[in-house]
Amino acid sequence: MNRECRNNQCRGPLRAGDQVQLTDPKGRKHLVTLATGESFHTHRGALAYDELIGQPDGSVVHSSGGTPYVALRPLLADFTLGMGRGAAVVYPKDAAHIIAFGDIFPGARVIEAGAGSGALSCWLLRAVGDDGLVVSYERRPDFAEVARRNVEKFFGGPHPAWRLTVGDLADAVPAQAEPAGERFDRVVLDMLAPWEFAAAAERLLVPGGLVCCYVATTTQLSRIAEALRGQGSFDEPAAWESLLRGWHVDGLAVRPEHRMVGHTGFLVTARRLADGVTPPPRRRRPAKGAHGADAG
Repeated sequence: MNRECRNNQCRGPLRAGDQVQLTDPKGRKHLVTLATGESFHTHRGALAYDELIGQPDGSVVHSSGGTPYVALRPLLADFTLGMGRGAAVVYPKDAAHIIAFGDIFPGARVIEAGAGSGALSCWLLRAVGDDGLVVSYERRPDFAEVARRNVEKFFGGPHPAWRLTVGDLADAVPAQAEPAGERFDRVVLDMLAPWEFAAAAERLLVPGGLVCCYVATTTQLSRIAEALRGQGSFDEPAAWESLLRGWHVDGLAVRPEHRMVGHTGFLVTARRLADGVTPPPRRRRPAKGAHGADAG
C-alpha cells in the first residue's frame, strides 16, 4: 500500500489509477477511475482522462461538448455513496455518529458484524488507524467479497488493521470469551437481530467498552434496547436517529432544500459495566402499558 496515498487522499497531481469525482454545473457527481487512453462519456460529450492525468487535484476540465467539470479526489463520504454494493451501505451521516458517539479512537480494537458492502468498515479502519484492529464478520461470502473489494479499492490495497472473516459472530464468541481470549474496546452490530448477540457483546467487551447497534425499524430498536437492559451487564442504553437537511444558499434566497436524507436507521449504544456489577434501577418509571400485560 502506498503510504503517501492512504484513504484515497493522495497529495500531488492526479495519476492513472486514481479515483476522481467529476461534478457538473448542476451538481451531478460521477465517480471514475483514471486510466490512460480512456474517456468518460455523457450526453454532454466525452472527457478524456489524459487531460486530467498530471493536473492538480481540484482542476476544472471541459468535455468535448464544452461542459466544465470540477475534478476532485473523492472524500470517504463520496466513495461510500458511490461504491459497488452487495448489502445496503451505512450512510455517511450514520457512520459519523457511530464514529463520534461510539468513540472510535486511534488504536481501538473493534468488532464489526456484519461487514455488508464495507462502507462502515472503511470508516472504522480510518478511525482506528494502522495501530488499531477491526475484526469484521460477514455471514454471506458474496457480501464479504464485495466488502473486501471496496475496502481495498479505497485504501489502495489490504489494510494492515483489518481482519475479515466469513462466518457468524456467534461461532467466534466461545473461543474469544476465554480468560486469555481477545477483548475489544467496541462492538458494532449492523445486523437483522442484534439482540441475539447482547450476551456475546458483554463477553467480548472490556469493562467500560461500548456496544453500538444499527437497526432499521422501531421494532428492532425496542428489542435491542430491552435486550441490553435485560442482559444486566450494561448501563442504560441510549437511542436516536439523525436526519440530514441541506440548505439552498444564494444571496438572499436562503431556504431548506426540497429533499433531505431522512430516516435511514436507528442507533443504540450502551456501556459495559465492570464484572459483577449490577446496573442501578432506573429512576424514570415506564409509561403505563409500556411492557404489555405485566405493566402497572
